[in-house]
Amino acid sequence: MKIWPGRSYPLGATWDGSGVNFAIFSEHATSVELCLFDSPDAKTEFARINLPEQTDLVWHGYVPDLKPGQLYGYRVYGPYDPTHGFRFNPNKVLLDPYSKAIGRDIRWSDAMFGYTIGDPKEDLSMDERDNVAFAPLAVVADPRFRWGNDMPPKTPWHKTVIYEMHVKGFTQTHPGVPKNLRGTYAGLASRAAIKHLKRLGVTAVELMPVHTRVNERHLVEKGLSNYWGYDTMSFFSPDMRFAAAKTPNGVVQEFKEMVRKLHAAGIEVILDVVYNHTGEGNHMGPTLSLRGIDNTSYYRTVPGSSRFYMDFTGCGNTLNMTCPRVLQLIMDSLRYWVQEMHVDGFRFDLASALARELHEVDKLGAFFDIIHQDPVISQVKLIAEPWDLGEGGYQVGNFPVLWTEWNGKYRDVMRRFWKGDGGVLSEFATRLCGSSDLYEHSGRRPYASINFITSHDGFTMHDLVSYNEKHNMANGWNNTDGESNNLSWNCGVEGPTNIEPIKQLREKQKRNFLATLLLSQGVPMIRSGDEIGKTQSGNNNAYNQDNEISWLDWNLSDDQEALLKFTQKVLKIWRKNPVLQRRHFFQGRAIFDTGASDILWLAPTGKEMTPGDWNSHTMRCLGVKFNGKMIDEVDERGHEIVGETLLLLLNAHHESVAFHLPELERREHWQELVHTSPAKKGKHRYRSKEKYMLEPRSMALFQLQKTWPRFLEKFLPEPPTETSATVSSSIDEKPVSASEKLVEKPVAAVPPIAQQESPEMSEPVVGPNVIPMSAPKTSKPAEKNGKVREVDSETKTPATPLQPDEETVGKTPTLKPSDVTSPKKSVPPNETT
Repeated sequence: MKIWPGRSYPLGATWDGSGVNFAIFSEHATSVELCLFDSPDAKTEFARINLPEQTDLVWHGYVPDLKPGQLYGYRVYGPYDPTHGFRFNPNKVLLDPYSKAIGRDIRWSDAMFGYTIGDPKEDLSMDERDNVAFAPLAVVADPRFRWGNDMPPKTPWHKTVIYEMHVKGFTQTHPGVPKNLRGTYAGLASRAAIKHLKRLGVTAVELMPVHTRVNERHLVEKGLSNYWGYDTMSFFSPDMRFAAAKTPNGVVQEFKEMVRKLHAAGIEVILDVVYNHTGEGNHMGPTLSLRGIDNTSYYRTVPGSSRFYMDFTGCGNTLNMTCPRVLQLIMDSLRYWVQEMHVDGFRFDLASALARELHEVDKLGAFFDIIHQDPVISQVKLIAEPWDLGEGGYQVGNFPVLWTEWNGKYRDVMRRFWKGDGGVLSEFATRLCGSSDLYEHSGRRPYASINFITSHDGFTMHDLVSYNEKHNMANGWNNTDGESNNLSWNCGVEGPTNIEPIKQLREKQKRNFLATLLLSQGVPMIRSGDEIGKTQSGNNNAYNQDNEISWLDWNLSDDQEALLKFTQKVLKIWRKNPVLQRRHFFQGRAIFDTGASDILWLAPTGKEMTPGDWNSHTMRCLGVKFNGKMIDEVDERGHEIVGETLLLLLNAHHESVAFHLPELERREHWQELVHTSPAKKGKHRYRSKEKYMLEPRSMALFQLQKTWPRFLEKFLPEPPTETSATVSSSIDEKPVSASEKLVEKPVAAVPPIAQQESPEMSEPVVGPNVIPMSAPKTSKPAEKNGKVREVDSETKTPATPLQPDEETVGKTPTLKPSDVTSPKKSVPPNETT
């Protein structure tokens, strides 16, 4: 076949209408052969062509008359010397790192390894068997697609609700999705799938990895698979396992069609991407692509011992972010998915690993520099998983502007609060308000915090309230994989139960978690299936479970239907109330000359929280009033935003709490919008300073409403100012030791975070001090016909003092409360690939 010199840019296989240009980077190779195949079942290539040119360490050539759909791979020549990091082996056909479509997946054989399996020298030996019949093959892609009038929704961060999902798991059993489309991109784009997302009220889907992944040999041999997909093989090609299309180019077209339909529904598409490592594993892993093309350029090897890899990911290797060509590979991939595939953003798996230039995480590193200056990538949504497994890898709150973060501190304190742990009230409140202690100092806003209670990695929300321990035996690692410290509580019984009080408590706890998540400042992220009570039977690391354990079951029980309606209702409230979607942090100062603050923290007495309340290790109940007249909040046209004033009451105690509602003006009342107790019944309108019985382990949301004077006189007479009812603002308050006293620090409108030593942080976590709020106004008793109206008999009943927390059912939780812990990557132990 003819071969012309071609061009060194762009990298990959590029069709121009007359032929295909091939370009591949390898600094240390001595020569490169292009291998062409006539079918996926071919046992050998029909042509080997030496790429004739090397320019700037890029090998390239142009083959005229070649068309899209052509299958190809590479053979790369060079030294095989693992002790110095070189693993060239021309007996192995390699996948193009820039392949836009995959024509054949891996077919596992011993020949897929660059060394001889079973040889006493292990990877120091060289395997001379040809893997041509088993190697994955790339396809020359056809980029043509009619996007029509597709426009990205560009939903502002503060109005974003993320739905983390798996393409297959979401649609595999959905009765409304056509059977031939279930588990595919086309299935996700179906009317039934989009209808659920729209009715739920989310604005973006965050797809678990859709880059073509490695289905590891040891999993295949066990009858399992890499279901999650966090071992990437190709950074440009959509995974063909999620496609209904039968051709490689059809897979690309189907993905684009999915994006177009989701955009038409106003839903953004965010990809979970894995650029920190690949599926080639450690030094004993297979030779699939980068390892055989130029191992020392693409991977970080141990200084002085280049046979081995530096592993900050727990998956065997780490990409070499100090190499400009690796940075180019990542940036080219990101731009491709934005410009060619029209996606709206990315969530970066183990993002701290990308920020390591030498050893420590450097937020001023080259990776952030190129992201910030890039005119394409800097304009899409960027989400960091702000940790890796290396030393100093836990970096929550330390990423630069433009970045949002999965807020692991939010997750942990929400779990601790609702399972009844003491001493977390102040941090709970700080996280509820957007975590200003983490983000405000760097100039970021509340929406820098991606709030979540659960994610793919860990318990589902149903399992979070049903299991104290992980149950991962199905994964094949004797229950040793997965996180052990889940901060979960089973409500008295491990796993499924027919005990009705426990079932009802679990339903209430799920509502507590979902409502707290959706009513917090920041960006809420819902794990797919939590809105319908999805269970994985206690498996908190179902990375290899491509079956009913992971797939959503759409055959809903009455309780599941009720939970879905509850979630839809709370999301509807969220959308209607701008005070829940603030772009700026609360300041805790008076609004104009009204004397009312933008936020007010309340004890059950109806009075402002005191330092003693915040420092109490037994206090488990509080209220927060969000003033609808917001400071420094304007819309896109500069108009002042004025929303509704809301009151949120939360009780993690095991007994009811008599909460005195805040004082109101004469023509106002509190309207209850939502309560997390499924069985709660009664009135929904409450008077100024009226006593509200907040049920055990529950929360309630109220809206301030105006009442017409006649209606007020007839149905809501004003109570007198004085009342004999009193409520303790703490639970068996104990003296505060010197070590527990609040550390003063100026700024902010959030409560103080009591000092607590964090395992992953060398410094204690200390939040800002409470700014004094204005004292509430008092009003005179209502008069009618010259007489003072009697106090309602209910308000005369003194509140029952709160007792130290005990569990309502069974005994206290077996899991001990613990500090916020550094997340661990859920990877089986001693995994070689």
